[in-house]
Amino acid sequence: MAIHGSATETINAPIEAVYAVAADVENSPAWQPEIKDAEVLKRDKDGNQVLVRTKSDARVKTVTSELEFSYDEPNGLSWKQKKGDMKSVEGSWTLEDLGDGTTKATYEMTVDMGRGLGMLIRGPLVDLLRGQMVDTMPGKLKGYVEDNS
Repeated sequence: MAIHGSATETINAPIEAVYAVAADVENSPAWQPEIKDAEVLKRDKDGNQVLVRTKSDARVKTVTSELEFSYDEPNGLSWKQKKGDMKSVEGSWTLEDLGDGTTKATYEMTVDMGRGLGMLIRGPLVDLLRGQMVDTMPGKLKGYVEDNS
């Protein structure tokens, strides 16, 4: 069972401010309520959070993932699950400076729940999770950045 999608918002903040929030995975529970915990396991020489263990509410179960991050400051970041409860997780933020002090933020995520979780998560719950994990993410980032700028 796979969940895939992307969503975009225009955020009334410069790209650097948007990137700073999106790239601070350790503090993502502040604006992503479905993430219950984000623990940095490894940082690179520049202080980037390159391996983070997250615990997320998947409605029927809390799922744990160790995610490896790659950064392209200030244009975005991407991640891939190294190990965890799901079969695979890949995602990214792509940020575009619109030249007027605003930023276009596009979130993309693909999650393969695997056989076990796929048997628990079916039908309407898949759409609910897609909304939680993908569709609402840019709006959550927008709200947090704009409220804290």
